[in-house]
Amino acid sequence: MEDEFHELTDRVRAELRSPQDLIAYERLLGLARKNSPAGREELAQMLVAVERPLWAREIAAFILGCAGDKRAFETLVLLLNYRDPVRCATAAYALARLGDPRTARAAAALATNPLRTAYALHPVRLLAELRAPQSVPALIATLERLLTPHNPYWRVALACVEGLGALGDRRAVPALTAAVAHPRLAAAAAASLARLGVHEDAAVQDGAEADGVEAAGGPGGGQGHGPYGRAGRGAGRAPGAERGAGPGGGGGLPR
Repeated sequence: MEDEFHELTDRVRAELRSPQDLIAYERLLGLARKNSPAGREELAQMLVAVERPLWAREIAAFILGCAGDKRAFETLVLLLNYRDPVRCATAAYALARLGDPRTARAAAALATNPLRTAYALHPVRLLAELRAPQSVPALIATLERLLTPHNPYWRVALACVEGLGALGDRRAVPALTAAVAHPRLAAAAAASLARLGVHEDAAVQDGAEADGVEAAGGPGGGQGHGPYGRAGRGAGRAPGAERGAGPGGGGGLPR
């Protein structure tokens, strides 16, 4: 946690705008170092206090979440779906350590919501890390929805592919086999299938046959371009879609 906390506090320090902000920031760092019941109570009060800056709530929620204090849950879920990917990553890191059974349900709801796909990268990665009962169904549903022509959210689809391989559940085989047909996903999908005991050559062959159907004017075809490659790359891409940025929002966990 120490490295992630230093990344967070260094980033937040750049957001300070006044001497009062600096005082509040130093107070938060002091509470983190104290790591006492009284300090955690003060941090929890900060989460619900009015007119607190977002950066202060983020630090407080991160500290409490990593300490397993479930009072951080609502704030961390809000940040998990925030428009700034770096805040999403920080929230995902803390949620993975919070130990709240609501976390997987919340992450699954965010990942599978078609209106929030631009902000789904970190919920998807969190689901894979949690290995919860909701993880595999949510990742399969999200991946299948993204295997459409000219979908701009290929990084979210790639995270689904990688997560399904890590989870090792054979329910993912049909979705992963379909993903082999898409150039930006093909290598990761074949690797995930191999982890599930599906022969890589067979998966690639299935994907090539599916691509041939598209080239012949079958489902999703007409031009012979899959949703993630060739001339289809980048087509229909919404501004900021691959970065998870956009109005009203909430990329891996902090490195």
